[in-house]
Amino acid sequence: MKVAKFGGSSVASAAQLKKVAQIIQSDNDRKAIVVSAPGKRFSEDNKVTDLLIKLGEAYLADKPYQNQLEEVLLRFSSITTELDLSDRILEEIKDDVSSVFASDYPKELKLEAIKSIGEDSLAKILSAYLQSLGIKASYLNPKEAGIILSDEPGSAQILDESFDLLYKLRERKEIVVIPGFFGYTKEGKLVTFSRGGSDITGSIVAAGVKADLYENFTDVDSVYCVNPTIVDNPKEITSLTYKEMRELSYAGFSVFHDEALIPAFKASIPVCIKNTNNPDGLGTIIVSEKEKNGNPVVGIASDTGFLSLYVSKYLMNRELGFGRRLLHILEDEGISFEHTPSGIDDMSVIIRESELPEHKELKVIKRIKEELDPDQVYTERDLALIMIVGESMNSSVGIAAKATEAFSRANVNLEMINQGSSETSMMFGVKEDGVKQAVKSLYEIFFLEN
Repeated sequence: MKVAKFGGSSVASAAQLKKVAQIIQSDNDRKAIVVSAPGKRFSEDNKVTDLLIKLGEAYLADKPYQNQLEEVLLRFSSITTELDLSDRILEEIKDDVSSVFASDYPKELKLEAIKSIGEDSLAKILSAYLQSLGIKASYLNPKEAGIILSDEPGSAQILDESFDLLYKLRERKEIVVIPGFFGYTKEGKLVTFSRGGSDITGSIVAAGVKADLYENFTDVDSVYCVNPTIVDNPKEITSLTYKEMRELSYAGFSVFHDEALIPAFKASIPVCIKNTNNPDGLGTIIVSEKEKNGNPVVGIASDTGFLSLYVSKYLMNRELGFGRRLLHILEDEGISFEHTPSGIDDMSVIIRESELPEHKELKVIKRIKEELDPDQVYTERDLALIMIVGESMNSSVGIAAKATEAFSRANVNLEMINQGSSETSMMFGVKEDGVKQAVKSLYEIFFLEN
């Protein structure tokens, strides 16, 4: 049994949905299908989820929202008309919006429910289209499927009892089409995963039914070893481990949401990334373990928008609980951190800039000075993080030397070096204006000269 998830670009139009139907028909093992909301049809287009957010925000602000509703309905009607489907689905979408607005949900949950209409409506459309082709298929609401989540709107987590419920889907004879991105609490409240959470739904369903393979269809032939907007025609990665993919996703790879693989990883289900527009392509397979291929580095990722909070105090290493108290201040102010490289007398905390706007920075620094009495405390903004990833790096000599040589060739100064305890990744902090030169240089030294 296979579970196939189709992303926003794969379901953006009627033409794309026809390709999806052909892919489903081409393999009888594809029995559970998970879909995103329609994405962009072209670069200037809007994603349906963004249109729905505008609709919900207009309503919640007591502003006219008819134009936003018409825009949403127009996107879906362009699909249903070309697929020659009944207008009944469009009426259902209108009814869904009206029922959310008329509900007694608090405001934040109304917006959650409005956002989920994109995936929910697309699942209904795809199941109806499959039926029109003579395929036994049915739409399955996440509640019926058994996707039970924690009560954390916008960042919900799957509950363990869901997996036994999902396993019962194996008993169904027809193809089931399940909307991604949302589920229900035990009390029946609709809650969503974080943005991009349809990947999480697909991984959860695959784990629940104990699939032989989880296929994630997108708009690229495979995962590339570096961002193709930085390096022209980069090499493709044919196989990755779960750890490597998660590290790359965290550090800026956009193929997968960085939480998406956890359910599949725990269930040891291989994941294959494939292209809806080229379904016969090899793709990239993600597995628990793989054979070494000669190059210990599988990918290079980068992300911008970070800052470093630097704290220095003589004999910090002898002051019991210093690091805990520093991190407690951040926790107390609602600030999450990314990394904490440290020395004997100093400690840096890497934070996303969005977590620490300048008005909050003043308060945090004031508290650090008053509560920790440091010799120095300041922030350095406009940082980028670059990560090289590969599970074989821990048994390979000279990786750090090659990496630092690459930065030297690119004439980019290193602000920070940090290696994860698993030794699957090595992270470097640089100024944002040097990130592209550094990534290009790293690619040359690890993938062209190797």
